[in-house]
This record gives sequence, structure tokens and C-alpha cells, in this order.
Amino acid sequence: MIPFSDEELYPAVENVIEKIRPSLALDGGDIVLLGVKNGKVHVQLRGACIGCASSGNTLKYGVVRQMRIDIHPEIEVINIPVGMEDLWDQTG
Repeated sequence: MIPFSDEELYPAVENVIEKIRPSLALDGGDIVLLGVKNGKVHVQLRGACIGCASSGNTLKYGVVRQMRIDIHPEIEVINIPVGMEDLWDQTG
């Protein structure tokens, strides 16, 4: 269990997103933070990441890995596909 509230996690997650965004941009991709709910980070990969076969690896070995290093080793990150934004608030 992550010992932080969603409100405490949000700025730390924003910092990590800004840290990894330039790497994604090099390949034409982007990432947007949709929110933090129940200790889970909800993001959306955009740009060239949409439909890319490597986007799962980008999420796991890029985004999740960096958040676990910088924030907490048990943090969970969920990618909400483009077009499914209105469903993200039902996950958790």
C-alpha cells in the first residue's frame, strides 16, 4: 500500500511526467496525466505512442519504472487509451 494520499502523489507524479516527456517527444510521442485515484496513476499516451507496438514497453519500462524509482516501488500506472477518457474515472 502506498503511504501517500492522492493529493500528495499528484505533484510528484507531475514531476516524473515532465521528466520523461522529452524522451517520448524524441519519437513523436507524448504523455498526459489524467489524474491520481486511489493511489493509482492514470495517464494517456498520445502522439506516435497511439497504436505503437512498443507503447506497452514504454509504459512499463519508461513511465512505471521512473515513477517507482522516484516516488514509490509499488506505484501503479494505468494507460487510458485515446477515446476512453470518460471511462477512466470508473477505474480504480
